[in-house]
Amino acid sequence: MLFMKLDTRTEKRKLGDIGENIACDFLENRGFKIVERNYLRKWGEIDIVARKANVIRFIEVKSVTQETYRAEENMHPRKLKRLGKTIQTYLLHKKLDCDWQLDLIMVKMDMNTRKARVEMIENIVI
Repeated sequence: MLFMKLDTRTEKRKLGDIGENIACDFLENRGFKIVERNYLRKWGEIDIVARKANVIRFIEVKSVTQETYRAEENMHPRKLKRLGKTIQTYLLHKKLDCDWQLDLIMVKMDMNTRKARVEMIENIVI
């Protein structure tokens, strides 16, 4: 008997997963090496950990389908504080002592044409 796994993700989570896949392709095409995805702790999550030129890049991905919504506006102080704590946890957990930075990738998707536009803001100050 063949069993099919039900996809129980919310529409928001499905959109986020698509956006993260697009972001990974975008990064790899620009010479980044993806180190890890979805590093999760109870106080926060890092969407993508990548490396380029001996710098660890912690990348927050925001995926949207509406042009009126500015994804970068969701990088509020509380979010940045949680990201900072999660980044410090990652560095300690992996025993890394290296240069690092926080970047934001915004994936703006048109679900009708199935095309996306990607923008990246680099080196966000926490």
